[in-house]
Amino acid sequence: MAGITVAPVKPTVPAKLMDQIDIRVGTIERVEGIEGSDKLVKLTVDFGSHKRSIVVGMKRERKDPMEIEGMQALFVLNVEPRKMMGHVSEGMLFDIGYADGITPVLAVPERPVPNGARAG
Repeated sequence: MAGITVAPVKPTVPAKLMDQIDIRVGTIERVEGIEGSDKLVKLTVDFGSHKRSIVVGMKRERKDPMEIEGMQALFVLNVEPRKMMGHVSEGMLFDIGYADGITPVLAVPERPVPNGARAG
């Protein structure tokens, strides 16, 4: 596997700050392309007690974004809702690689866990 130039570690933050970030497991039930965008797709994600729409920019990163339907992944739920191309995103997909310029992969649990389970 090709290496990357490892970025410096970000500045230290108080441990209490981590308690404020709500990272949970959800099952991606549906992936829909967003009309007029060559980058964005809308995910419908089941978090056990509720479902959310989460808009992510993965059309250019995957030949078939639909391949992640049915998979569990990690999501940040308590980010401010954000409107993109007329769709409101109610969270953020937690992926690995984008910031380092490599094709991103999903951050997934090693085995199935209940939807809504918290990370940390």
